[in-house]
Amino acid sequence: MQSVRITYFTWLVDELITVPNFPAWVCDVCGRREYDQHAVNEISLLLAPHAGKTNSKPSRPKTAAWRPRSARTSTHDQQ
Repeated sequence: MQSVRITYFTWLVDELITVPNFPAWVCDVCGRREYDQHAVNEISLLLAPHAGKTNSKPSRPKTAAWRPRSARTSTHDQQ
């Protein structure tokens, strides 16, 4: 098998995606082609449905629950 660069083809829903100059392996004897698995994993991450999207609601820091002043107890009130 020889390391070569070929065009990668894949379908994303109903769109054909092509990536030129993609790393692959080609058999010297039969010509069988296999895309480089590491590169396929990386392109799959980029083409994932939620790639690059952030959570629509920013997380807020957890704070103690607010209570009205009348519901609070203090050491002064107990004396």
